[in-house]
Amino acid sequence: MNMIAKIFSLIRWQDVLDIFLVSVILYRVLLIMKGTKAARMLTGLAFLFLAFVLSKYSGLYTVDWIIQSLWAQIVLAIIILFQPEIRKTLAQMGEARFLPSLTTAEELKSLEEIVKASVALANRKIGALIVIEKETDLKDFIEMGTQLDAKVSRELLLSIFHPSSPIHDGAIIIRGNRVVAAGCFLPLTLSAEISKAFGTRHRAGIGLTEETDAVVIIISEETGGITTASGGRLQKNVDITVLRDFLNENFVKPQESKK
Repeated sequence: MNMIAKIFSLIRWQDVLDIFLVSVILYRVLLIMKGTKAARMLTGLAFLFLAFVLSKYSGLYTVDWIIQSLWAQIVLAIIILFQPEIRKTLAQMGEARFLPSLTTAEELKSLEEIVKASVALANRKIGALIVIEKETDLKDFIEMGTQLDAKVSRELLLSIFHPSSPIHDGAIIIRGNRVVAAGCFLPLTLSAEISKAFGTRHRAGIGLTEETDAVVIIISEETGGITTASGGRLQKNVDITVLRDFLNENFVKPQESKK
């Protein structure tokens, strides 16, 4: 007991603050990089470093020599090849909200309006691509679309995606309880694992979730099916209950969802 008390007596409040800040920074970096090419690059570097350590202490001299000889060139090549991803990650670090905002009553109402609009669009077989921003700022994609600042409502979403609307192509981006842009173009996924049955709309939806933490709702104009995308993964044939649960899991705080 005395030993534990002695250890705690040596810890300064600055040390606690230091550990806390480092933990928050690392968490933010990993959160931003999650699901991106930069995350896969980081995984590859971790395996390379592990191979370097194992070769050094296992007597694999040839492997150790090769890794040491190529290490500097590999790092330089990674910086050149992944320059856009590195730049985007650094930008997102500055733009992402430091702490997640609380879900307001208006935002909860907006989620229900999104659910109603999605079901209505699906029943009418009107294609749609709905993006809901989380912590990563989607400013780059918003700037490429038609700027809006309108309260989320079922009627608004139906009018935007109606085939006669001049801004029905592309995606809408929702931030909080506001539709901030429409007609936005999203990056297409290059993953070979995505079924060829999916068209451009689905590939754009999953492509955005591979690069950001946004969630996407995709309505097919061919089948009227609803698909959700998050973290680079698709969930097909979603009904109203599953869609509502999906949005609640992503945007509603646990204590709020129990009320």
